[in-house]
Amino acid sequence: MFKSFRQRLSFRLTRDTVLVAMALGLLLNLIQITLDYFNARDAMEQEVRALMEISHSPASQIAYNIDIRLAEELLDGLLRHPATIDARIVDGDGQTMSAASQSSPASPYRWMSDFLFGPSRVFNETLQVPQLADLPLGQLILTIDTYHYGIQFLTRAGNTLVIGLFKSLVLSLALLAIFYFVLTRPMVSLINALSQIKASSPEKVRLPVPENHRGDEIGTMVGIINEHLENMESSVARLRMAESTMKNYSNQLEREVDDRTREISEKNEALQRGNRALVKAKEDAVRRARARANFLASMSHEIRTPLNGVLGMLGLALESEKDAGQRNRIEIAMNAGESLLDLLNDILDISKVEAGKLSLENIPFSVRALIEECATLHAQQARRRQIDLVNETDPDLPESFLGDPTRTRQILNNLLSNAIKFTDRGLVKVRTSYSTGSLRMEVIDTGIGMSRKGLHRIFSPFSQADSDTTRLYGGTGLGLTLCRQLIERMHGQILVDSSEGTGTHFTVTLPLPVHEQAGQTPPAADLEVLRSTGVAMAIPQAHPHRLAIESQLRAWAIPVRSASRHPEGILLVSTGDDEVAARAFVHSWRGQGVILADPTGTAKADSPRHCVLAIPLRREDLFRCLSTAAGLSTEHPLQKLPGPDTATQKVQIPPLNILLVEDNQVNQLVASSLLKKLGHRVDHAENGQRAIEALQKKTYDLVLMDCQMPVMDGYKATQAIRQNPDWQNLSVIAVTANVMQGDREACLASGMNDYITKPYNREQLKTAIARWAPLPQAPQEGS
Repeated sequence: MFKSFRQRLSFRLTRDTVLVAMALGLLLNLIQITLDYFNARDAMEQEVRALMEISHSPASQIAYNIDIRLAEELLDGLLRHPATIDARIVDGDGQTMSAASQSSPASPYRWMSDFLFGPSRVFNETLQVPQLADLPLGQLILTIDTYHYGIQFLTRAGNTLVIGLFKSLVLSLALLAIFYFVLTRPMVSLINALSQIKASSPEKVRLPVPENHRGDEIGTMVGIINEHLENMESSVARLRMAESTMKNYSNQLEREVDDRTREISEKNEALQRGNRALVKAKEDAVRRARARANFLASMSHEIRTPLNGVLGMLGLALESEKDAGQRNRIEIAMNAGESLLDLLNDILDISKVEAGKLSLENIPFSVRALIEECATLHAQQARRRQIDLVNETDPDLPESFLGDPTRTRQILNNLLSNAIKFTDRGLVKVRTSYSTGSLRMEVIDTGIGMSRKGLHRIFSPFSQADSDTTRLYGGTGLGLTLCRQLIERMHGQILVDSSEGTGTHFTVTLPLPVHEQAGQTPPAADLEVLRSTGVAMAIPQAHPHRLAIESQLRAWAIPVRSASRHPEGILLVSTGDDEVAARAFVHSWRGQGVILADPTGTAKADSPRHCVLAIPLRREDLFRCLSTAAGLSTEHPLQKLPGPDTATQKVQIPPLNILLVEDNQVNQLVASSLLKKLGHRVDHAENGQRAIEALQKKTYDLVLMDCQMPVMDGYKATQAIRQNPDWQNLSVIAVTANVMQGDREACLASGMNDYITKPYNREQLKTAIARWAPLPQAPQEGS
């Protein structure tokens, strides 16, 4: 049954037991040998000392009488001791009176004796007689070879180890026999009985209990195995009954499978027909989507082209009109045109998202600056509705994120515009924070709110909460749809919580990574001055902007105190509804400077140490006002550095010769008027072919190129310009009404330097020209 004797349990138990016994025996033998070693050393010492004491009196008499013959006899007697190798008597002057010696015995085990006891030991004893105790007679010197004692110790140690090993072997054999007869043989008998059980009928066998093992563990194990065999017998009987039943079910199942197979075959044929119909429907949908995209591109160009003319002409008329009534009517028409343009942009953006053609930027930008910009932009609209727009940005918000600032601004502007539009009283609050890798923006209002049914409709295109909302407040219902689609494209989430009459709470979460960039911090010296000065707050606790201002002050560790209890330091007061009372409180102030938190931003500063803080809060404005009130320099790191466009605009651009390539006469008139008001000279060309001819006749500093024109479009014209070596450095700026995905890339691929969209915008046009205009040459020395 076993492959080798070493696999038997009796051998393994004996082996382990003997190993342990041998280890313990060896340890005990080593302890015994160690004790014997120290006893042998002590015995050697005592024996030699006894020999010296016996020889002391005769040696003293010999030294006293100076008897050489007796000295030799005494020394020869000492040499008869097997350990003595040298004996001598030395007189009081150190001269040898008599000496006797013999050689040390040689042995192969001598090195072990010398290692344990040393090669030899020297003993000496001072000689004297009782009558003359104070008279030294000399010394008896005895040299002992330790091998005599060492070999005796080694013999005893060897006998101890050999006897211990013999004991271990006898114990091993005894244990092997005991384990075999008590444990192994019954187990082998049990294994042999188990091996004879047939796999086909294991339930018919019962194992016999070995003799003398009925009450121990082996008897118990046999009993348990027999119980399991009985259980197996009953299980096999049940299994055979189940097998018989399964055969009956199997026949029935085969018939059902045949029936189901026929049904599945019929349904499969129907499914294939349905799949063919779905493939055809998908192909039709793709064709319709392509047609819609082409239609949107065409619509974008066709609508923007006349709209550009309308807005441009209205802008020109607004600049030249002096009559207030006429200006008002022109402004109304201008606003209507811009609303139409915004609607067109929303429709195109939604179409881009649905078609998967909306591209997102991933560039560093400041979320704090973006939120402050949006809040400032909507503040005037909120003031007209007599509601407060509050900016509560976390002071610990990172300075820079990686993402798409344009789409983030579009989302926030839509939410703020909706919140202000649907709020008649109270406030609109934008709250921003960052944690665990996500930017969280919340827009909270106290407006009309929405019902549960309306919450499910607001994100659908051209839908609002209910029909009354559309009738009372207007709107197309595209803003929130676009917000949701943009947020989903940015892998974010938008949630809304609202109930009728209690306002609405929008929460936008965007997974924007933090850009590794040092934050803008005020100078340490200025902060120390402001911290020592402190701010006396005269803004009521219920004031909607107090929390935002106080949080930023505490983030800078500037102490905030009550103005009524601590009339010192910088006063921060809100003009509120009663500006006269606020002014009176300011005039009575005896501390340092004063900061007027003005909702309109139009209050006047009465002193150089007074500063007006426009709200909603901007962090840079708050620090500038603190610096002004404390008499510090207002040049601080929180001021934004000029961007590339700003830096370019500061360069003085001389009048340029500009070629305007535009086929629409209204757009020609609008663009020409704008360019002439910017101080430039303008020539026209109706198409790309005329533009090539104009460039051959005259030198131009810059070309404004429309893209869609008859005869030769802007792409082909630009390619032709780039093929001429004389025009390689000529800047060509695309001006087109196309805003679909790929239009900008197509312009740049054809060789154009930049891209701006219609309708013409004065600032946009000015910035583009300043960016690409040839810089004036510096005057040469001596000229």
